[in-house]
Amino acid sequence: MKKQTDKSVLITLIIVGGVILLALLGIGFLNSLNPSNTISSNGLATIKVVPNLAGIYFNVQTYGETSSEARDRNSEIVEKMKNSLIANGFEESEIQTQGFSIYPEYDYSNGENKIKRYAATHSIKIELSTEDSEKIGKAIDFGVDAGAGISYINFELSQEMQNQYKAQAIKMATEDAKIKAEALAEGAGYNLGKLVSISTSDFGYTPWMIFSATTGMETTEAKAATDIQPGEQEVSAQVTAVFRMR
Repeated sequence: MKKQTDKSVLITLIIVGGVILLALLGIGFLNSLNPSNTISSNGLATIKVVPNLAGIYFNVQTYGETSSEARDRNSEIVEKMKNSLIANGFEESEIQTQGFSIYPEYDYSNGENKIKRYAATHSIKIELSTEDSEKIGKAIDFGVDAGAGISYINFELSQEMQNQYKAQAIKMATEDAKIKAEALAEGAGYNLGKLVSISTSDFGYTPWMIFSATTGMETTEAKAATDIQPGEQEVSAQVTAVFRMR
């Protein structure tokens, strides 16, 4: 009888101990979910870079009574432009089609909805190294002589350089976020714990437009713009990090 009682007491103690352990684990888990036990900080980073590309954006616009007529006129200008460029030392890879479309233009006068004519638009980009300043001026000449208009000219970063600076800026922004979080935790009388989560709003980069023409073919102004040397531009990254406090 005594042995049975002792066994019952032991089982009861084990059950009670298990309940207490589970309760403690539950409290710890809830505390880990408690936002008051975390700290959030934003990290920022800005890098100065020099663009390595010049992008010249042309627009070829033609019209016709039919869509095929508008398209053929457009193709004639584009082919003339490409042939002139390649014959004068430009690589075919430097000449990139950005977009092409054919659409009707309507006449809404007298309450009617009648097709007036068809328009064909071909957007072309000439991408050159910023070191090839002479080729930039030549590209403008050949494009305009063929009948293309200049939309705008940019200084830009190649995709390879964008990727390189993106990684560098995000890394620097992450380090900045950690430094700020450590200062916040210390100021509040805590130590900085493990990282809970981290996210980035990605990489901020905007090409530098050195020329823009909304109407006509302002060739003289475009050529003058190519004499501008690419200066340093800013690329940036932002990171949000959440840490435990202990």
